[in-house]
Amino acid sequence: MKFLVYLVILIALVAGLFLFWPKSNKVDQNLTEGIEQAAPTTYTRSLEITEGATYGFLMAQAGVPTTTRQEIFAAAQSVYDLTKIRLGRSLDLVYDLTTDELEQLVYQIDTEERLYVSLNSTTTASSTEPVWSAAVKSIPYEIKIKTVAGTIETSMYESALAQNIDERAVIGFADAFQWTIDFAWEVRQGDTYKFIYEERYLDGEYIMPGQILAGKFVNAGKDLYAFYYQETAENFGYFDEAGNSAERTFLKAPLAFKYITSGFTTGSRYIAAFNIATGHRAIDYAATFGTPVRAVGDGTVIFAGWDGSYGYKISVRHNATYTTNYAHLSKFAIKSGQKVSQGQTIGYVGSTGLSTGPHLHYELVKNGTKINPLTEVFPPKEGIKEENKPAYLAVTKDLKEKLDN
Repeated sequence: MKFLVYLVILIALVAGLFLFWPKSNKVDQNLTEGIEQAAPTTYTRSLEITEGATYGFLMAQAGVPTTTRQEIFAAAQSVYDLTKIRLGRSLDLVYDLTTDELEQLVYQIDTEERLYVSLNSTTTASSTEPVWSAAVKSIPYEIKIKTVAGTIETSMYESALAQNIDERAVIGFADAFQWTIDFAWEVRQGDTYKFIYEERYLDGEYIMPGQILAGKFVNAGKDLYAFYYQETAENFGYFDEAGNSAERTFLKAPLAFKYITSGFTTGSRYIAAFNIATGHRAIDYAATFGTPVRAVGDGTVIFAGWDGSYGYKISVRHNATYTTNYAHLSKFAIKSGQKVSQGQTIGYVGSTGLSTGPHLHYELVKNGTKINPLTEVFPPKEGIKEENKPAYLAVTKDLKEKLDN
């Protein structure tokens, strides 16, 4: 009996030792070390770039010493001019959390790159190494691929926005077809679209759409494709399913898609189409006052001035065959004799001359005769070379299958 009592007591003691004996602090140490490693060592102060603010003014307001401001500016000069900072962005100053010493300046140049000007930690009083060093680096976006599709009821713009597709992605898709479709005049109810594009994320947050990788537009039953591809450093852009360039010598319309957001040719938005019977040998685009007008192709401005019922008009000679006219403008962005590039802004929509409201009167002249811009077919630019087509078709095959299914 005593043996059983002793045995129970012994078991209880062992259990107590097991439960209450101080545990090894190895795990706790590791956890502490992990927390210490993850603890922030810096903090950031953002200086918003407001109207009229300069680099020097913002840095002085932030209390950055004159010498430091000058050193950072000088270091940045080799890769970026800090006098070109833009309204609405910010200069981000990174400080050491313990010493409050300024360690880095960060400025987002555009959607693709950032400027970093960093304090060199190894610099000493006797060192010849600059105190600050600068570099421009790509923004490290996380890329996700997204596919969207839809059927047009009123306009492509409204159809896409109804699906909560980022407006910038819609514009990017339309830009891939700007040489083959006039989105103001040629889009029809029942046309369909589908495209594959990149979405850019930073620190888990959606930032913006990236490259439009592939797109399909079915216009009045005709399949049109555009695939983004870089054949060489010089030849890249959009190509069709056979490797022909989607780009042509002339754009389909003198107004960019982002300024054409609703309606069909039967709507009040569009004033008049090309019509030989009525003598209206032009295309009219209703648009808000001041909308940018672009040159549809490379050429030389042969006239920019007042021309009677046309009001303010620009004429661009593209080659020995074609000339284009842009009328009823409010003002010019170029002058006579100037060379212009395809897509370049040359003027702004107005209502000058014989006009009942703001719109663009656009004419295409071929060998001295005004012709219909919607029906004229222009030659494509350089396509994929024959020897490179197998590689191109291998890359675009899967994309095309996704667009077709």
